[in-house]
Amino acid sequence: MKKVLLSALLSVCSCFAMAQKTYEANWASIDSRPVPNWFEDAKFGIFIHWGLFSVPSYAPTARDGMGVYDQYSEWYWQKWQDAKSKTSPLFQKFHNRVYGTDTKYQDFVKDFKAEFFKPDEWAKVFEQAGAKYVVLTSKHHEGFTLWPSAQAWNWNAVDVGPHRDLLGDLTSAVKEKGLHMGYYYSLYEWYNPLYKQSVNRYVDEHMIPQLKDLVTRYKPDVVWTDGEWDHSSEVWKSTEFLAWLYNESPVKETVVVNDRWGKETRSKHGGIYTTEYDLVHSGNADNTKFTHPWEECRGIGGSFGYNRAEILEDYATSAALVHILIEKVARGGNLLLNVGPTADGRIPVIMQQRLKDMGDWLKVNKDAIYGTRAWEKAPAFKKGTKLFFTQKGKDLYVLTTEWMDNLSVDGITKPQSVSLLGFKGAVKTSMKGNQLTIAAPNVTPATIPCQHAWVYKLEGAGR
Repeated sequence: MKKVLLSALLSVCSCFAMAQKTYEANWASIDSRPVPNWFEDAKFGIFIHWGLFSVPSYAPTARDGMGVYDQYSEWYWQKWQDAKSKTSPLFQKFHNRVYGTDTKYQDFVKDFKAEFFKPDEWAKVFEQAGAKYVVLTSKHHEGFTLWPSAQAWNWNAVDVGPHRDLLGDLTSAVKEKGLHMGYYYSLYEWYNPLYKQSVNRYVDEHMIPQLKDLVTRYKPDVVWTDGEWDHSSEVWKSTEFLAWLYNESPVKETVVVNDRWGKETRSKHGGIYTTEYDLVHSGNADNTKFTHPWEECRGIGGSFGYNRAEILEDYATSAALVHILIEKVARGGNLLLNVGPTADGRIPVIMQQRLKDMGDWLKVNKDAIYGTRAWEKAPAFKKGTKLFFTQKGKDLYVLTTEWMDNLSVDGITKPQSVSLLGFKGAVKTSMKGNQLTIAAPNVTPATIPCQHAWVYKLEGAGR
């Protein structure tokens, strides 16, 4: 109870400190704002890519020899139209065969009905998965919004298509579950005439008013921007918006933002740093040592939007997803795992199954994930690593993605006790110098605490 009260007091103090400072519209000032504590404690979030692209729901897959960025079904409109894209012939062939040459992208709105969308059921799936926050595409690069945006007249889910405030309904359901709610927002729009004519007018008359409406109306815990690469943050007026967000908005004390605010800002400016399928733009972030709050985003499959072309082998296994979560958290980050709902409003069953397996694992091992931080003495991460570490206060957690009969931990003080999370029996250990050796207990299918990965708690070993 004392720890809970102390944590709450520190959180309040942190928010109070942020509330006292006025942030100026420059990166030096904006970057001085701490990332709110709730985010680093949460560790696991759900990304949702949903929009008109969910109607055609097509992209080539890794089985077609495609790289990461070529597998995104949410890019359907642009890939289909852009003759310079190497995947354009595949999209054109699919579109002409399935929909015919007379079908325009805008015609898909009649089939985006969300007739099976039940926000309470979605929120229940996310809660049972063990997620602590949700980030929904309020607007992707196509410009279609999931709320009644005045700047997207007749190009939003209330005016056309479902005739429903999809974003608002899901927000209410998610918050009722006690989860944090946030929104992805694309700064640019592929085929918005105003954007093509004058980016300055687009920013002033469309983007900034739309973003402010989204924030003031729905009060997000996360503002997750994207589509920043066309222009610098100066052109997007990013620091001006962020100064308003941090100084005046209704979420100024609690909101978390990412680093996608201009073509020069990823892993340099903003709030949390982001990786995408372990990439920062085209650079591999596998071996990066992060010293700043960060988050990996990826799909359960190769696409963020639902892709009907994906089959079982295109989806990560439950074990792989648990291992990804462990790796990101042990390296000090969060995992934002994406689901791509269908146009009629269903979360594909295979995605639900993967999330349930993760939730089952987290029920047993949550203490080693939520509220933890990276262990400073942990060995440098390498591909193929099977032993990971997290720390919470004076307690150290050893997470192994492969069952080992014996394992050793170097550089610690003698723990007060050692236990296997979820297992009721004793765990035998021996200590020599500052090296602890742990002997795995004898388990049966009936007594093994979980699947996919296992956690030893070393009480007091992180002193």
